[in-house]
This record gives sequence, C-alpha cells and structure tokens, in this order.
Amino acid sequence: MFAEVALSISTFQSFTYKIPNNFYHIAKIGCRVKVPLGNRIIYGVITSINDGSSYKGDIKSISEILDDTPILNESIWKLIQWISYYYVTPIGKVFNAVLPINISKNYSPRLDWYAKHIQVNDKVLIEKLKKSAPAQFNVYSVIKNLSPEPTKVAFLKSVCSNPLSICRLLEGKELIELFKKEKDILPDNLSFHPIKKKIDFNEYQNNVINAINNSLNINRFNSHLLHGVTGSGKTEIFIEIIKTVIKKNKTAILLLPEISLTPQISGRFKSVFPGGVVLWHSQLTKAQRNLAWNKIYKGDYNIVIGARSAVFTPLKNIGLIIIDEEHDPSYRQEDPSPRYHARDVAIMRAKLENANIVLSSATPSLESYYNSQNSKYKYLILPKRFGDASYPKVQIVDLLEENQESGKISTVISGLLLNKIEKRLKIGEQILLVQNRRGYSTSVRCLDCSEIIMCFSCKSPLTYHINDNRFKCHTCAYIISNRYDYCNSCMSTNLIYTGTGTQRVENILKQTFPNASIARVDHDTVKKGSSMVDLLQSFSNNKIDILIGTQMIAKGLDFPNVTLVGIINADLGLHIPDFRSSERIFQLIYQAAGRSGRGDKKGEVIIQTYDANNPVIQAASKLDLSKFYKIILNDRSGLKYPPYSWIAKIEFIGPNSKALFLFSTKVKNNLFNHYKGLEILGPATCFKEKINNNFRFQIILKSIKKHDSNGEMLHSFINDNFIQNKNNYAGSNKIRIHIDPLSMI
Repeated sequence: MFAEVALSISTFQSFTYKIPNNFYHIAKIGCRVKVPLGNRIIYGVITSINDGSSYKGDIKSISEILDDTPILNESIWKLIQWISYYYVTPIGKVFNAVLPINISKNYSPRLDWYAKHIQVNDKVLIEKLKKSAPAQFNVYSVIKNLSPEPTKVAFLKSVCSNPLSICRLLEGKELIELFKKEKDILPDNLSFHPIKKKIDFNEYQNNVINAINNSLNINRFNSHLLHGVTGSGKTEIFIEIIKTVIKKNKTAILLLPEISLTPQISGRFKSVFPGGVVLWHSQLTKAQRNLAWNKIYKGDYNIVIGARSAVFTPLKNIGLIIIDEEHDPSYRQEDPSPRYHARDVAIMRAKLENANIVLSSATPSLESYYNSQNSKYKYLILPKRFGDASYPKVQIVDLLEENQESGKISTVISGLLLNKIEKRLKIGEQILLVQNRRGYSTSVRCLDCSEIIMCFSCKSPLTYHINDNRFKCHTCAYIISNRYDYCNSCMSTNLIYTGTGTQRVENILKQTFPNASIARVDHDTVKKGSSMVDLLQSFSNNKIDILIGTQMIAKGLDFPNVTLVGIINADLGLHIPDFRSSERIFQLIYQAAGRSGRGDKKGEVIIQTYDANNPVIQAASKLDLSKFYKIILNDRSGLKYPPYSWIAKIEFIGPNSKALFLFSTKVKNNLFNHYKGLEILGPATCFKEKINNNFRFQIILKSIKKHDSNGEMLHSFINDNFIQNKNNYAGSNKIRIHIDPLSMI
C-alpha cells in the first residue's frame, strides 16, 4: 500500500511513500507522519491511500505515524482543503497551521501529589506521633488544619525537606490519603475576575436575540451581521444566544481580534458559564496549548474564546460561531502562510458544521455591510446604547490653527484637550487617549541636509524609544542603541526629533499632571498577556486615571467611568496610498469615540487633526456611519475595488531591485488565459519598498464580480499562471500570493 503525503513545505506537490506492514492498521487519511525527504526527516499528513503507484522510481517508506487515528474530523479536513484552494497554499502548510505538530492527542499533563486528612479518634496515636516523630506530626498538623481541602504535597516543603516520604508514612498509619491530580496549568490570570450582572434587555436587544434564537432552532447554516453601535450591549447578547446553544447540547466559538479584549469578555463569560469556558491565543505556553487542545477535543469545554487561530480548535457539534469586531484587520494573517482571514474561514467552517455565524461590529467592514444590504447576511441592528448611556459629545481640534495661535511648530496635546483632562481628573473620572504610533519620535531628521535616519535593512525611518534610549525599526525589528548626536551624512549636530508616539504623549502628561496615575498600553509595555490583564484590571478598578495606548485600547473595552476620549492625531494613516485607508481611519476614530460615556455619566471626545475638513474626519466626528459608507461605496464602485471585485496581490521579493523589476515585468507579460472582467495593474513598487534587505514589487489582479460572481475565474487564472506554470519561479526571487488582501502597502 502507498500513501500520498503533503509536506509542510512550499510546494503543492504531494509525495508518494510506502506504508510499512506494521502501519497498515493505523494509516488513515488525515494522520500525521514522519517521512524521509533527501537527508532529512520531516513532518507531513496523509492525503490519500492507494493500492499501487504510477511512480517508477525508488519509493521510500513512512518512518513513523504520529496518530493512531485521524486527529481531525471530516468537517475540519474539508476546511483545510478549502483553505488550501482558496488561499493558494500547499495543503501541508495549511494542516500545520490548523494543527501544529507539537499538539499531541496522547498528551498527558503532569500529575501532582495531594494529601487529604482522614478523621480519626485515636488520640494516643497522635500523642505518640508528636513525641516520637515530630516531623510527621508537623506535616500531619498542617494537612489537618487545611482540611477539608486537599493539600498539595509540594506546598509542604516549607515544613520539611522530603514531604512525599513523610506523607507515605502518614498514609501507612491511615492518618491521611495520598492521591494524584492533574496539574492545572491553564492560566486564570488572563481573565478579569468573574463579572456578574443582572441584565434587563431592551426592545432592540430582544429583537436581535429572538431572531438569532429562531435561526438556531432551524439547525442549519445561517449568517447574520449584528450592527450594534458602541455600548449597545452586544456582549450580553452573545451570552444570551450561547445559552440557547448550550441548552441544545451544542458548542460555540467566540473570536476576538486581539488579546487585549479577552480579559473583560472572558471574565463575564466565566461568571455565566463556570467551568465551560477556555481561552485560546498566542500567550499560552506549549504545555498549556497542548492541554487546552486536548480538553477541547475530549469535550471538557463547550465555549472557546480566543484570537484568530481559535477558529481551528477541535470543538465538536458546533452550533454557533461569533466574530466580534469583525472589521478588525487583526483577523488577517499575513505571515507565515496560509495568509487567511479568520472571519472568512469561520464562515466556511460554520457552513461545513451547519452552524450559525454572527459577524458583529459597530463599524462593519465595507464588504460585510455590502453583503448584508444585498441579503447575503441577515442584517440585525442595535441603534441605541444600552441603559441610560448616551452618545458622547464630539469636538474637532484643528491643529493647524492651534499651532498658529500657540506659536509652536507642532502641538501634541491641544489646550482644549489639556483643559478637559484637568477637569475630569478633578471630579474623579477617567481619561483614555489614543495615539496609534508607539515609541517617542517616529523619525529623526537633520535640519541642515534633510537626511532622515533610516533602517539599514528597510527603507523605513527608525523610531526613537526614549525609555530604553534606542532606535527601532517597526518593520523588521532592527535596533540601534543610544540616541544620535550627529547626522551620518553631513556630521551636523542640528537634529530634530519629529513625530509623536505613545511615549511622548506619556511624558508630556506626566510633566503636566504629576499627581495623576498614568499608564501606557502598547506592544512595548504589554509583552505578556498577564501584564495586559493586570493593567486593564487596575484601570477598571479606577486605580489609573489616564490610559494612553495604540489601537489596542480603541475597541471593545467597557469602562463606565471613562468620560473623556482624546484622539491625539486622527490623520495617522489617512493619506497612505491604499484603497482601505479611509475605512480604517473612520473605524478607528468611531471605535475610540465609543469608549467614552458608556455608563450613566455624559462622555466627551476630542479629535485632534491637521485635516479638519476631511470628509472622513467629519463623518467620524458626527458618528455618521451610513453617510460615510455611502460615500466610500460610491468611490469603490467607480474604482472597481471590493466589494465590487475580487482582489489578489502578487508580491515579488528579491535582493536586487532592478533584477526584481525585470522578473516581475516578465511574469506579467507572460500571463495567459485573460478573461473579460480581469484587470491587471503593475508591476509597481510596494509602498514599503524594502523590508529585511529585500525589495518588493507587486501586481494587482482585479476580477469584477459582474463577470466573476464567486471568484472562480480569478482562482483558475492564478492556478494556471502561478501553480501549474512553474516557469515563473526563478533564481533568488520569490513570489507570494495574497488573496483578498487587506492592504496594498
């Protein structure tokens, strides 16, 4: 017998291997294997089993089968095949993303020894123990005093040096009972303390709950777009509809875009579903991921909350998948492949599982909004904030006018915003400030020759981080220690540190309000999930007055005492040459504004901008989502961009710019099987032209939906030109294919 094996390497070709006689009974499609490839032993997955092989050369044998039965069910296997096809990725690489090789179905967590006190009335024995074996008596006394809860034996090391030996002697005297228990390694410090609430749903919430519950009762695939304004109580709706799912003996997945949103929501869920919720995200250790995966596989949990990879967890009998903040770009994985969008993968998984899916956001992605308006998704709306909360008052500060009035070159925090902060501090209310750039200065420029200090590996300005006195490239992570004192080009010392990051904002506020408690949230301060939880819990408990952060804090979080939100520079990213830039900035401003006034206190929002009359800024300041979407949809229609077309970005990467351009031009000129409705743009340099010493060019393929309704024609074109036709791949240059890219930069 022979097996076709897909390997986790960059080839769409499968490889044929003999199945040794001793593996006949366990070799199945979907089992992971170790196989020889050249001089290496690498991992793969069996994709088919055949009695014979047409290959005439020497066929090697499978070295090892890692799973005695297929580890994934039929629906996930079909999902893997769909991802491989849709995102043009070798099936072995997809399998490795869905099920990392270090996950084992046979994983057993470490067992810890525990001792439990046995009630005895033999006072003579106890007295004898006290006199003749004081070490045993001391250990016994501790265990007895901690009764009725079992005592972890390792805890007794503070009493004696060899607690397990002592406990065995006590067990022999029938004074205690010794037993082993699984070590609980799943973290509980990545959630807020369980948050219990009594909820009285309003009319709009009840309408949404009833609509989704009715759909759940049909037991077939249905998709919904829940468009709820910020503070409208979407989380409580999630809880209510998941109650229906659990009553039907089914399971649910709740996807969140970032770990920063996990603590609050998981704390709320754990209060309603004690023991039934597990978290899945990148902060879990290898052992924790193994344990969590196995417990999910065995059915110990019926609710999984996590980031994008949680869509692959092995829950059985799924009834509902929820994508919260479905518009968020964090759901898209760029590297490594597969370069997938978790929202779209979740929709496909829901189809395969005959489950319901709810896409939820206050600012839906343009594609999802368009699909709901065209009845592809059922549109559900929550137009009002929950309870007594009202929309915040929004004001725009024109920083150009502010600079003229103050005589400063570049104002970071306007006089109006500073006055508002001072007022809120005096009455004990909290402030949230958003600046979507980390570091201190985003660039350093020489005033004599205009040279900007750049990364040696990328054509990107280095960002200065004042806290550790380093320059960092936020593209490739290159670091230079110590600040620059002179220009490398002209040796001038006339340098200016320009641009504003979260560290600069923090420094200004600490100097201005020395008595305020101020904290910062960005990737420099919260490298561990537990530190993020501690910080957000402190803010929730009113121990922090001002919270500064990047887009990490601009969405999904609920702090009733936050009454002022300031957006330090609303223009960041607005003028990047990318067709989604306006949509991203609108969503960021709208979402950030939604953190203010979520309780019974009136909220305010200050938007600082150098482009006060920009229609995106104006629409965001009025919280006018429908007007903005109408404008953007009209623009997209004229330019034939999504949602009116399918997009693929063909990215060319190589060490020599001229050679790479010639290569990309040759590839474009050799493209064949053109069809009506296909537009080909480029090749052109990417916005980020150089990363990690490699240059980048791109070709954009636009397939108009009027002619290609489901994208099949575009996929066939890509398959013919880039998968079947291997002549395009040459030398040190590489090609990466991005289906439905979220960015052109």
